[in-house]
Amino acid sequence: MGRRDTATRFMPSVYVFPGGRVDPGDWRAREATPLADHVLARLTRRCGAGRARAHAMAAVRETYEETGLLLGRRTPDAASGPPSWRHFFETGYAPALHRLDYLARALTPSNRPIRYDARFFLVDGTTAEGRLGGNGELHDLRWVTVDHAHDLPLPSVTTHMLLEIERYMTNPPKGNDDWRVSFFSHRRGRFYHHYE
Repeated sequence: MGRRDTATRFMPSVYVFPGGRVDPGDWRAREATPLADHVLARLTRRCGAGRARAHAMAAVRETYEETGLLLGRRTPDAASGPPSWRHFFETGYAPALHRLDYLARALTPSNRPIRYDARFFLVDGTTAEGRLGGNGELHDLRWVTVDHAHDLPLPSVTTHMLLEIERYMTNPPKGNDDWRVSFFSHRRGRFYHHYE
């Protein structure tokens, strides 16, 4: 996790997971391995396969940009792709999407000036290559235990995701289609949590 800058307009000074928006290059960049079938099935309950893949690619790219950690596999011909992927592919790696699991989705209230419709992914951190560093977008970047993370200043969406991580760790999916994806949203000033 890392702390967002105090001067940023959106969620200043709180601790978050790496993330960001889908870039046009996320649709075109090549992966080393595809999403697992059960993860793709969960994602495509609410969007097409191309968009689902782009969300996963964005998660891998943003994680690398903001933390310096690669979720990939060495690939001899990885050094070509869209401009937004140039630095990633220069490492000799391409995204290993099979390592991602789809955890939850959150949609910000319609009255917020900056909105997102975010998908949250989970990955075994021991499979990440590289060192924590990133592009400086997140400060005080570090590995944080789930218990300790609750003590940090967090936006409500991150608190909800930590609870989802605890649910996942306490009762991990036993089969490929054994996980109910949480969807957090707000309508007419009320908070909603349901399963997709």
